Amino acid sequence: MAKIDLKSLSLDELKEILVQIKDKPFRAKQIYEWLHVKLVTNFDEMTNIPKQLRERLSEISEITNLTVVDKLESAGGETSKFLFRLYDGRVLESVLMRYHHGNSVCISSQVGCKMGCKFCASTIGGFERNLTPAEMLDQIYQIQRISGERVSNVVVMGTGEPLDNYDNLVKFIRILTDENGLNISQRNITVSTCGLVEKMKQLADEELQITLALSLHAPNDNVRQQLMPIANKVDISSAIKACEYYYQKTGRRITFEYSMVEGVNDLPEHARELATRIKGLNCHVNLIPVNPIKERDYRQSESKNIQNFKNILEKYRINVTIRREMGTDINAACGQLRKSYIDQTSV
Repeated sequence: MAKIDLKSLSLDELKEILVQIKDKPFRAKQIYEWLHVKLVTNFDEMTNIPKQLRERLSEISEITNLTVVDKLESAGGETSKFLFRLYDGRVLESVLMRYHHGNSVCISSQVGCKMGCKFCASTIGGFERNLTPAEMLDQIYQIQRISGERVSNVVVMGTGEPLDNYDNLVKFIRILTDENGLNISQRNITVSTCGLVEKMKQLADEELQITLALSLHAPNDNVRQQLMPIANKVDISSAIKACEYYYQKTGRRITFEYSMVEGVNDLPEHARELATRIKGLNCHVNLIPVNPIKERDYRQSESKNIQNFKNILEKYRINVTIRREMGTDINAACGQLRKSYIDQTSV
């Protein structure tokens, strides 16, 4: 029989396990703290838990731990990229970004991705499997252990479509923000989606206070279909309506991610069309200079075109920023390190 994934359990679920094995339920909070606050990697480190209980737990359950395969540091020390191995040999990547306001970690939600966005390395090689809540959590825990630094912000924007792994994602968020665990504020968590409309609405009904980011990347359906296969199934109007619903239910401002691809979606007319489409929404547009990927022929927009795009949006009173490029010297864009590793090890 498969062992219980202890780190993926809520505190209440952990109490139920202890009741089932006829032990004291109050031990659950102690074990939970060892896992999610003190970030231990094995049962022997749980020094205030009776040895007999530790032995029993080790028989019926396991503690998920990712193994560090590689770690790259940007020249300025602002960005660290981690390649982790899972229990089944698959690999995933995460990024630590150091800002003046705190440390942010970008994590993966799946091994590979089935969405097929043309400018993203995450989708090359296809989808392999979903990550468990424990595997998502341990990306953060490992980084915090290795760096010795507190993580204050989490972005679920690495490899994978988070809402395609919906149940595990929501459980991950609830454990991460539990006051008995790492207790990261829900307001400091951002989940990015390419536009799974029904799941966006479902997320709105969860009564969470996280930020929802829509990977928009285009002002109209024709341009979006060139970049994102999902656009053939979900039109922009439907995705934006789902964003409006999310705002109505949560009061949280929507973020629109917009990767700037030279000659494809970065022209002045694109900016004006985008502004007209989203004007009046409580939103923020994040312009992203697209990272070059050798397997793709898309090129990053010139700086002057990105700045001009920003200026046009601002004339329409749209809140907009240009994402600061971090980690380009270590291929910090989604999927690049993992793809490089797989290429090298499969030769």
